[in-house]
Amino acid sequence: MRLFGYVTADNRTAYLWVLRAFDAARSSYHVVLHTSDVAATLAGLAATHPDCPEPATLELPRLLDALVDWGVLDRSQDGARAATLAEYRNRHSVYQFTEAGYRAHRAVEGVLAAGLDDSTLSRLVFADLLADLKALATANAAGDAEEVYRKLNRLDRALADVAERAARFYHMLGDLSRTHDVRPEVFLAHKDALLAHLRDFHDELQRYTPRLREAVAEVETTGLERMVEAAAEADERLFATPSERIADWQRRWSGLRSWLAPPEPDALSEADRLAGATMAAIGDVLALLRRVTEARRGGVSRESQLRHLAAWFTGIGSDEAAHAVFDLVFGLGAPRHVSVGYPDQEAIPSRLSWWEAPAVELSRTLVQSGRMPGQGNGRPARIERADSSRQILRERQIAEEHRQASAASGLVTAFGGGTAVPLDEAQAGALRRLLDLALSARAAGRLDTPLAAAAFGIRLTLVPASGQFTTVVTTGGRLHLDGYALTLTTAEHTSARPESRSG
Repeated sequence: MRLFGYVTADNRTAYLWVLRAFDAARSSYHVVLHTSDVAATLAGLAATHPDCPEPATLELPRLLDALVDWGVLDRSQDGARAATLAEYRNRHSVYQFTEAGYRAHRAVEGVLAAGLDDSTLSRLVFADLLADLKALATANAAGDAEEVYRKLNRLDRALADVAERAARFYHMLGDLSRTHDVRPEVFLAHKDALLAHLRDFHDELQRYTPRLREAVAEVETTGLERMVEAAAEADERLFATPSERIADWQRRWSGLRSWLAPPEPDALSEADRLAGATMAAIGDVLALLRRVTEARRGGVSRESQLRHLAAWFTGIGSDEAAHAVFDLVFGLGAPRHVSVGYPDQEAIPSRLSWWEAPAVELSRTLVQSGRMPGQGNGRPARIERADSSRQILRERQIAEEHRQASAASGLVTAFGGGTAVPLDEAQAGALRRLLDLALSARAAGRLDTPLAAAAFGIRLTLVPASGQFTTVVTTGGRLHLDGYALTLTTAEHTSARPESRSG
């Protein structure tokens, strides 16, 4: 962490430009710099960058010594610069980046330069991946260890670049959808390019994914162990043992295979997940587009409205005024469902609490819109008559009555004279209907009163008979009437619609 000490130092801007001078010189193949070289490079940077300080205003020796203490720079002596013995005896220090210091500086520069410009998905990389995989299979089959190492190394860097670009791009989309300061004119100006970019990347990914899987399988058929050993043999890392290099390249190939073609048949590859994330990103962009257009249509965005409302609540004078504003804005001061009562007020005792009493049925209009039934535009709702359904039900009802009348016509013959001729199912149904009509009148009269009912041209009479019972035999079993004598006769002036009367 000491490598990043200059980032939080008081004179951090000066330290940053000094390191940028070393970085600029390194890009021109000058690695070791004297203090005068640093000043000359800074002067060149100041001519093109207004933010760069002038070298005369900086204490370069002190800044360089501090960077050496932090481990960012390395200091050594250069006696070749001395022209006299006195100059040789003086200190002639030269400086250069340490390896860790250079990586720390590049990390800081990467953070400072991070923006939306480099947050793009590379759709052209899939063709390069396919070509490198085919070349890798050819090199492994031919036993060319150096070519295997080059292609594997290039594939590893390409996939790392794809993963890094995708992570930055989707993170940028997430920040864009979560921000509260979406400028409609900027988003609307670039939304077509953004959607086209996502669509093109998804199309290329879908087109190359099956071909990349076949190329990975083709590489493995040429010999996976031989390929890993060849790459480890050509690897030039001096301080890694052969077993460590083999394990490292085995890990890299496993990651590449899981990204393009996992060994499990039903497993999702990282390419498939990337395709799914791209489709989800298209949906997020469209949702953001809808939000922006709605905000433009209303003139004021929803976020702005809520911020102004929060400012009103913060600056309000009293709690009573705050409650009044709350009731006015949200309309929740008087919940209307509390005042809804039972249809029959006497059915539920008033002594029961809300926890014990059954729930009150609420209308759908009150639940969904907060309005009582009939509070719409003042006009009654349109009645759904469903004439066709009513006609079908009416035809079924008439057919059923005709069937029962036809069955009842044979009851007198089948039951006449007290014979035990079994009644069929239709006749038994008609008899049960007449019994139901007759017995329903018993509650209004006395138990010793004869009961009678007439329907479908048949009259049924039940005469109380203590100690006796009547048995009716049907195809489905026997029906016993305890304490009654049953008679069936033909009745006059009856219709298909049943009517009951007690005699």
